[in-house]
Amino acid sequence: MLRRYRNSIVIAIACVVLGTLYGALAPVFGYKIEWAGVTMLIALGVALGLMVAVLDTGSGD
Repeated sequence: MLRRYRNSIVIAIACVVLGTLYGALAPVFGYKIEWAGVTMLIALGVALGLMVAVLDTGSGD
C-alpha cells in the first residue's frame, strides 16, 4: 500500500523537512526566523502530500 503513495509521502516529507531546516538554521546564518514562513512550509508539505495521495487514488490504475 505504501508503494502507491510513495510520491506523496516524499513530497510531504521534503516540504516538512525544508520548513524545519529553515526554522533551525536561520539563526545560525544570522537571519531572523519568520515563523509564518516555517508554518506555511510545513502546512504546504502536508497539503501537497494529501493532494497527491488523493490524485493517486483516483488515477484508476
